[in-house]
Amino acid sequence: MSKLYIVPTPIGNLEDMTLRAIKVLREADLILAEDTRNSSKLLKHFGIETPMQSHHMHNEHKTMETLIKRLQSGETMALISDAGTPAISDPGFLLTRACIENQIEVECLPGATAFVPALVNSGLPNDRFVFEGFLPEKKGRQTRLLTLAEETRTMIFYVSPHKLLKTLEEFIQYFGADRAVSVSRELSKLHEETVRGTAQEVLDHFKQKNIKGEIVAIVAGKR
Repeated sequence: MSKLYIVPTPIGNLEDMTLRAIKVLREADLILAEDTRNSSKLLKHFGIETPMQSHHMHNEHKTMETLIKRLQSGETMALISDAGTPAISDPGFLLTRACIENQIEVECLPGATAFVPALVNSGLPNDRFVFEGFLPEKKGRQTRLLTLAEETRTMIFYVSPHKLLKTLEEFIQYFGADRAVSVSRELSKLHEETVRGTAQEVLDHFKQKNIKGEIVAIVAGKR
């Protein structure tokens, strides 16, 4: 029976790969990967020899019809991204929606995603939160930050290393220098780091650093 599996992959430490994820990837007819070069290392590590095809933001519209037809013919596919759970600030949403619209079964496996450990590590309230992902690059960025200045729930952001200082400066500008912030970097990897404090304190810390790795910023809501 045709099915699309959404398969999370480790965000750093390969030991976070689940036994079920390995089984699904081995048994699928095709693996759809955000970057086949990155994913080939993962598959080789676990001895997975399933055929692989690239599926990313630049080609997903073009290949959608073909993939749906293959699924309708009875194939089973597994979708993976470079790290974490597909469709969470990664490709995956469009294909998932297309499968649902065409009555093709979709199953998402539980597994790694960066924002959950970052949120828990922050020590900030996590009973209610809002996931913002990446802020808009230019158009709409100021408007979004102005809106979020009134948000009372804990906020979660993904931040590129080269934009961390700018983003922290914007947090100070729109939320205030004393707003509680936690920044987690290189989660599950050898040089994992979580820095907590006010927005100003966290900015001062990273001004002294050579910033690398995937970054999640957690910001307290407005009191």
